[in-house]
Amino acid sequence: MIEPEILIIPEKIMLGMSLEMSLINNKTGELFRSFMPKRKEITTAKDAFTLDIRVYPQDYYHDFNPSKTFEKWAAVEVTSYGEIPSGMRSMVIPEGLYAKFHYKGISPNPSLFQWIFTQWVPHSGYRIDHRPHFDILGPQTKLNDPNSEEDICIPIIPI
Repeated sequence: MIEPEILIIPEKIMLGMSLEMSLINNKTGELFRSFMPKRKEITTAKDAFTLDIRVYPQDYYHDFNPSKTFEKWAAVEVTSYGEIPSGMRSMVIPEGLYAKFHYKGISPNPSLFQWIFTQWVPHSGYRIDHRPHFDILGPQTKLNDPNSEEDICIPIIPI
């Protein structure tokens, strides 16, 4: 499997849209279909990357259940809040330590996440921290393309 880069990611100020969902009731497509046409309305975007952000409840991984809900965001990092476009909100991803997995292939395979949480984390010397998880989607990210690339960032703290 993929070995991650361990790094401190600085605070990120984000603008975007969010929906509550679960793994069983996944609304990611709906969220991104709503957000992407409006993305160009964000005039203070820092770069061309879009983040797929997941904000899990405190106990999400302690008693895992695929029907448990979490908040998912489609957002971009901004240099300042500026004017917030209609239908969007702001959020902050605090600075912290992350395991960043560079993934290449068709949309992250659920088996990759299963491996990260059941194999890598327990043997890594880290545990999951209660901060947002996010995927960085850029020009190399293409839906249903085996050459697609993205970075998966999992918040961690040393044990």
